[in-house]
Amino acid sequence: MRKTALSALSVALLSACSVGDAYVRPVTPPPAQWKNAAQGNVWPGQDWWRQFGSTRLGELMARAQAANFDLAAATARVRQADAQLSIAGASLLPSLSASAGETRARASRAASTTTLSKARYTTTSSATLTASYEIDFWGKNAAAVDSAEAAAQASRFDLQTATLTAQSGVATTYFEILGLQERIRLVKESITNSEGILSVFRDRQLAGTATSLDVAQQESVLATQKATLAPLERQMRQDYNALAILTGRLPEDFGLVPETLGVLLVPAVGAGLPSELLARRPDVQSAEASLRAANADIAAARAAWFPSISLTGQGGFQSLDLLKMMTAQSLLWSVASSATQTIFDGGRIAGTVEQKRARFEELSQTYRKAVASAFSDVENALIAVEKAVEEVEAQRVAEATARRAFEIAQAQLAGGIVDVTTVLNTQKTLFTAQDSLAQARLSQMQAIVGLYKALGGGWQAGV
Repeated sequence: MRKTALSALSVALLSACSVGDAYVRPVTPPPAQWKNAAQGNVWPGQDWWRQFGSTRLGELMARAQAANFDLAAATARVRQADAQLSIAGASLLPSLSASAGETRARASRAASTTTLSKARYTTTSSATLTASYEIDFWGKNAAAVDSAEAAAQASRFDLQTATLTAQSGVATTYFEILGLQERIRLVKESITNSEGILSVFRDRQLAGTATSLDVAQQESVLATQKATLAPLERQMRQDYNALAILTGRLPEDFGLVPETLGVLLVPAVGAGLPSELLARRPDVQSAEASLRAANADIAAARAAWFPSISLTGQGGFQSLDLLKMMTAQSLLWSVASSATQTIFDGGRIAGTVEQKRARFEELSQTYRKAVASAFSDVENALIAVEKAVEEVEAQRVAEATARRAFEIAQAQLAGGIVDVTTVLNTQKTLFTAQDSLAQARLSQMQAIVGLYKALGGGWQAGV
């Protein structure tokens, strides 16, 4: 037994041998600098949404973190991956089982050559302990553990990606509600103004100073403005429902008293250094973890070419007399070793190895694309933020100019200097400018959220 144990230990010490290749990260050099932003080392914080100065948004983020359906599903997938890692890790350890039993038997008198005066009964008691261990000489089981560990890491990165997606979805949807609320307010305000002008025209028509055409034109303006109200209200109610789902609520159970778009702060977002981006993007980290898992799968598949070596041992007691169960006479044991080598499998192992290699190449390209997409996302988001600022400033000037023109036209109409057509045109221009300004401010907020998301939020590897 001592020689057998020493032999097993010697073989086990050689189990570090592996037929796989060491993982090498694909070469993906980052750009030296961002094309669309000045350099800096400032990154978003983990509570990046607080930079907008919105209490309601903070409350919605807390709800989403606690009850979002996608986050709950991603969390469950992490548990599944951890369980799979435990299953794979069990192959590196011996398996041990115990059994105990008692058998009562009666010998057949008809099958015996000796005449028995009565039936013969025997009782056998036994208790055994069985151990088995597959020596991982070629690293097959270790590679399977490495693959499962990388998959578990990928599931955690996927959870962070789902968290960032949910957070950006909450912010974007909430800001859209505020933007629609602002646009609806402008429409209602414009409708009120148009109704006042229409009332004046009708009074003038009765007095003979305005024509039926003047009244009809103003009625057309009013009807057009009212027609724009229903689609905006429909979209806002649908956004409320979408926000309810994002925060893990049914639409019927969701309540929200929104703020106004004007009270939000416009945060300045630092783009950081391009060389640090990949460590702050959980989707890129997930793609690389999947690539590491695929590399380990190749090693596990290649190990199938080589013999599988197993050790088994059994020890225990067996006796016809229960009182003598634990004595030296009842002791039994056995030790065995086996080696299994595939001789012919019709190309199954070769096909499996090739399939794993092709899978690794596929995921390698997926990783490269994830890296390229990460840098592209940031560049696009930086462009969106830059142009959104320019658009807001331009729309503010346009809105102020249109308002001044409308006020002048109203004053001149009262003095009889201009006709109603001028007033109607300036009124339409003002409404269009106000609506465009509200949309530009919304686009600016959403562009900033997009930049936060492109930069990975406040997440970073190892934190």
